[in-house]
Amino acid sequence: MNGRTPAQLYALLVGGTLVIAGIIGFFYSAKFGSPGKVRDVFGILSVNGWHNVVHIVTGAAGLLALGYAARAYAGVLGVVYIGVAAWGFILGNHENILGFLPVNTEDDVLHALLGVTGVAAYLATPAAPSAARPAPAT
Repeated sequence: MNGRTPAQLYALLVGGTLVIAGIIGFFYSAKFGSPGKVRDVFGILSVNGWHNVVHIVTGAAGLLALGYAARAYAGVLGVVYIGVAAWGFILGNHENILGFLPVNTEDDVLHALLGVTGVAAYLATPAAPSAARPAPAT
């Protein structure tokens, strides 16, 4: 896609998808609270108002990072989502992370996939070379 790096593709695709998922999630549950009214999007993924906000914010961060910090976004989001997936798997099905973010097994699998692909995009994208210093005048 026009010479984009793997991290830029990740930031664009995952960022855009998370924003859209967060917006769609509000049609299922816009309730806030601990955990608020939890509904399953498409009968699969558990959401509430807070979960939707997290998706919109993390997705928007990816779209903002697209031009200048896509590698950092992919790496950080990848590690965070792997941690969230592990936390969810430890808690079990239909529980809440931090007492207000609902998760189920399907959420945990999706978070793990987003995490692994984020770390892979980070590793597949070379670090930006540091700016070359001009040679000293003689």
